[in-house]
Amino acid sequence: MGEGGRGVLGGMLAMLVAVAMFSLMDAGLKVLSAHYAPLQVASLRGLVSLPLVLLWCALRGGFGQLLQVRWSLHLWRGALSVLMLAAFAYALRSLPLADAYAIFFVAPLLITALAVPLLGERVDAPRWVAIGVGLLGVLIVLRPSGAGMLSWAGLAVLLAALGYALSNILVRCLGQADSTQALVFWMVALTGVFAGLLGARDWIAPRPEHWPVLAFIGVVGTLGQVALTEAFRRSAASQIAPLEYTALLWGLALDWGLWHTAPNLCMLGGAAVIVASGLYLLQRERRAAG
Repeated sequence: MGEGGRGVLGGMLAMLVAVAMFSLMDAGLKVLSAHYAPLQVASLRGLVSLPLVLLWCALRGGFGQLLQVRWSLHLWRGALSVLMLAAFAYALRSLPLADAYAIFFVAPLLITALAVPLLGERVDAPRWVAIGVGLLGVLIVLRPSGAGMLSWAGLAVLLAALGYALSNILVRCLGQADSTQALVFWMVALTGVFAGLLGARDWIAPRPEHWPVLAFIGVVGTLGQVALTEAFRRSAASQIAPLEYTALLWGLALDWGLWHTAPNLCMLGGAAVIVASGLYLLQRERRAAG
């Protein structure tokens, strides 16, 4: 295998590690969401990662890079991160991880759709069809009927996916001049501060038994971010983006192992539609770029 092939393989392995770490982090957030307000969960997620992120920044370019940034866009991204994490934490109170992931997988479709009005990008008819089919898959998962599971939790995941999509569009702008370390640091720091201020009224001291969970979230969240950065450094986005869908396998395994929750066929069917739409969209974008 040539040097390029090893680089791509290394990027794919790093992406798989990143997905695994973030899935484990989400399991920790689900544990906390049963005991703390969503805004506090979002704040704690940012604060516990901050020391390790600072260490990573020190090792990768120093602290000077953290100040040479476009502040207005970082502030907007911090606000979107609070929205995304608080909505996701709220949803995890009642939804299994796999169900939340299935709905959240609509985010890549939203990124493509929102890039048209916000970035002036062009999307051809087949990609619009893929976006529409993916949204249909979301409806299958949500089951908006009298006996279905359309709920505030399901809508909260959609809100989180929208926040994630808008945040990624900001990253496209910020990434042209600001370092990856600055992007990660300010997202983590601003999430911790903004969510903490907004949720101050409902803040309660973390219980002693939850400190190991918080430490775990801080470690795996930081490792996931480092692995994600390494994945995109080694491989093209189109090569590793499909691996994000392995989060569904982690969600199914964690739901069963920790909460003894089995998936239902409706969720699996809707997830299959969303994933297929996302993979088709990635393939179309790869051809358009090539």
